[in-house]
Amino acid sequence: MFSDSENQINPIRTIRFSESNLCLVFQVYLFRFGKHGITLMGFRGPAAWGILDNCHKGPTGGHFGANLTARKVLESGFYWPTIFKYAHTLIKSCDACQRAGNITKKDEMPQQSISVSEVFDVWGIDFMGPFPDSKGNKYILVAVDYVSKWAEAKASPTNDAKVVADFVKSLVCRYGCPKAIISDRGTHFANYLLEKTLKRYGVHHRFSTTYHPQANGQAENTNRALKLILEKTIDNNPKIWSQKLEDALWAYRTAYKTPSGSTPYRMLYGKACHLPFEFEYKALWALKKIHFDDIASGKERLISLHELEELRSLAYENSKIYKEQRKKWHDAHLKEINVFKEGDKVLMYQTRFKFSPGKLKSRWIGPYVVLKAYPSGYVDLMSERGEFKVNGHRLKLYNENDPVRNGEVYHLSKEPIT
Repeated sequence: MFSDSENQINPIRTIRFSESNLCLVFQVYLFRFGKHGITLMGFRGPAAWGILDNCHKGPTGGHFGANLTARKVLESGFYWPTIFKYAHTLIKSCDACQRAGNITKKDEMPQQSISVSEVFDVWGIDFMGPFPDSKGNKYILVAVDYVSKWAEAKASPTNDAKVVADFVKSLVCRYGCPKAIISDRGTHFANYLLEKTLKRYGVHHRFSTTYHPQANGQAENTNRALKLILEKTIDNNPKIWSQKLEDALWAYRTAYKTPSGSTPYRMLYGKACHLPFEFEYKALWALKKIHFDDIASGKERLISLHELEELRSLAYENSKIYKEQRKKWHDAHLKEINVFKEGDKVLMYQTRFKFSPGKLKSRWIGPYVVLKAYPSGYVDLMSERGEFKVNGHRLKLYNENDPVRNGEVYHLSKEPIT
């Protein structure tokens, strides 16, 4: 007789086939006694994988996770010692499961910052809109300096290449030739007219990866700030936003920026911007009288220039420390970082698909083959249409090693059951 006392039965996860004394051999099959009744324990051939595959992908499977799939096998009356391990292996290779779900901030790549030492060396440009028509304008073209955070913006009826080229000419004429301009890969930036203009001034054009605006983060941050200012100042009348744009720029330029520890205006001119209410409330500057002492004015100006250099050096150090702290905090909240290698197969998350109201279609497309992975987080991929570049945040490794399809067999023991 076999005892069915619960305290004599080890938990399923810790039971050992060789140590179990609650087994029964019937014909060529091995059974064990458990709290849910008699369970088939041993079988030959690829049956183990077949049972798991049916409990996961079959009509009643539901593509649940490894633990729930293994539990369904147990509930069906089957068991073998490494059932949970093999369930995890099977689920990792399931094509449907790999294409499910979204990406989150925890899936991002380690943060990479852009280091710039001189004012107006690097500009980030981007379009905002379309907005409600305001005096014929529907878009805002924004440019921001990466060091001082100084912003320029222009309202425009269109977002085409000519608008961008004219805007860049205006920037160069007022602030000199930058070393680089960063933009996304939209057709209003990636075109012959703009490239010809930039080549004329010796400016290098750098692109952020497709569908990953964070790569041009400074322009994106400025866009959000200006948009928020406009939302709060248009008095529920969207048609006047173009009239409020200059005021929004003024507010932005005179606002304290945490990374630099200063305002864009002070970073550029070495002094605070005087505001209208200073006259009304008698600020010290408003009470001062204009004097024409050239010597005293010259000394004062010299001191101001030295202070400006110190201010910019300090702002550079503050910005560097701020970026390091942000990177440390950002990277600490990531999951296990994906390391892509040449030849890996990956799925890509398509962020701008338009779906039906049901939203049942997967956003993961591919698989694609990795050609090269860069330390900055960019990855070169190969598809049927050719090579393209994407940020690693939108990728995940694709596992096509299906143990059921490959005919792998699970052997319970080396000796046949007799």
